[in-house]
Amino acid sequence: MTEEKYIQTRWMELAVAFCFMAVGAVVISDSVRVGAGWADDGPQAGYFPFYIGCILVACAAVVIAQTLMGWRQALSKAQVFVQWAELKLVLAMLLPTLLFVLGVVFMGIYESSVIFIAAFMIWQGKYAVWKAGAVSLGVMAVVFLLFEVWFLVPLPKGPFERLLGY
Repeated sequence: MTEEKYIQTRWMELAVAFCFMAVGAVVISDSVRVGAGWADDGPQAGYFPFYIGCILVACAAVVIAQTLMGWRQALSKAQVFVQWAELKLVLAMLLPTLLFVLGVVFMGIYESSVIFIAAFMIWQGKYAVWKAGAVSLGVMAVVFLLFEVWFLVPLPKGPFERLLGY
């Protein structure tokens, strides 16, 4: 019998708390940079964000302290956050999504979205290539018309849009 591998909840609580603490520290730092005090004409630009950052850091510190204080008790009844098999499924979605984001940076949102939608339809949905191509091209044509033509909201462009003069 093999033992299931998993990530315990306490590790995820610590990871999320440290992330919130880092975000709070960045908010505090930038608020001090732009001015976090009270000026003659009212609060400076960083006044309210400074206190929000302080609240984030304080709450994260409380979560870290609670998690560490309950560490010994949690050893006897470790709560499972996620099994490794389940995490692999999540990561299988994360990698293509990261590639999509990189594609937006280098190719523009429209080309990347066509590839992303078609690839997922073929890979996960087991659709025929022509159906995936038709749907992904159709969706991006509608999105292009909606944002670029009707709402006049420019989205990240790639080489194909530049060829068309957009």
